[in-house]
Amino acid sequence: MYLLAIAWSYVVVLMALAEGTSANGSWLGAAITFVLYGALPLGIALYLFGAPARRAARRRAPASTGLDPDRGGHPPGDAVAPERKEP
Repeated sequence: MYLLAIAWSYVVVLMALAEGTSANGSWLGAAITFVLYGALPLGIALYLFGAPARRAARRRAPASTGLDPDRGGHPPGDAVAPERKEP
């Protein structure tokens, strides 16, 4: 999936470069080309294609943090040690 995103980014950068350096083009047109053909569609596509991985991570999260939140292997106790009086 990331290979396709990198390849499409390369194509869009070349399109924007051609737009910016052509005689009839402008750098504003190149920026609009980059955003509308590259950044916006890639952002949406990567978000949508990453949804199954995010869903699986959400399902795994409660199971892994259930009993031992700090993963230290020690039984839970007071978070702060009690203050000791000096004799």
